[in-house]
Order: sequence, then structure tokens, then C-alpha cells
Amino acid sequence: MKINWQSKLSSRKFWAMIVAVATSVLGAVGASDDTTVKVTGIITAVGACVVYMLAEAYTDANNNGDNKKE
Repeated sequence: MKINWQSKLSSRKFWAMIVAVATSVLGAVGASDDTTVKVTGIITAVGACVVYMLAEAYTDANNNGDNKKE
């Protein structure tokens, strides 16, 4: 079974799961609240960038030159 990574990486559920796992692991190892908030913020920012890049790539791939002036 092949995993569609583009679909996975553009999913908000996937990034929420990553944040939840990171928060749980940081809590289990005794990280401070400040560290947990910083790591969660970084993961969220990276997730937003990945989703934006994939959305732009999808848009560019589906643009068949309809907007070009001749």
C-alpha cells in the first residue's frame, strides 16, 4: 500500500496529531511549559508552510495557461 504523502502533509489532522504527540512526549520527559509552547509553535508554523507550498504547487500544476495573455 503506497502512502500519498502530499495528501498527508496537507492535512490539518496530520499536523494536529504531530503537535499532540510532541506535546505528550515533552510532558512525559519533564519539559517546561515554555519549551512545550515553543515546540508546538514551531511545528504549527512548519505545518502551515508545508500546506501552503503544496496548495501552490497543486494550483500551479492545474494552471494550463488559461491566464496567459497572447
